[in-house]
Amino acid sequence: MTLEYLVFDYSEGDDDTGLFDALAVVAPERAAAVQAEIDAVLDWAARFPGPRGPVEEGGAWEADLLVSDDRGTTPRRSFTLSIGGVAAFCEAFRERFGDAVV
Repeated sequence: MTLEYLVFDYSEGDDDTGLFDALAVVAPERAAAVQAEIDAVLDWAARFPGPRGPVEEGGAWEADLLVSDDRGTTPRRSFTLSIGGVAAFCEAFRERFGDAVV
């Protein structure tokens, strides 16, 4: 699956971990397409060997999603997805979604 809405920035921690952050702001009629991409990323991550949870508590990966609506003159929905984990998770993420990482 090629991601059309999510573009991830990558940052590394000092503890051999990494974090991918994406922000997508779309008109309400495109929100379902963005959510489908997020669901695909999270479904892929759920199949990664190792538990979901904070690395400092023994997890291999963790994700955080924030969705908000701006009902101003031009309604928009914002999706902020942060997903990261141990080095092996980050390497696998780049292999799977590398075209969407800047």
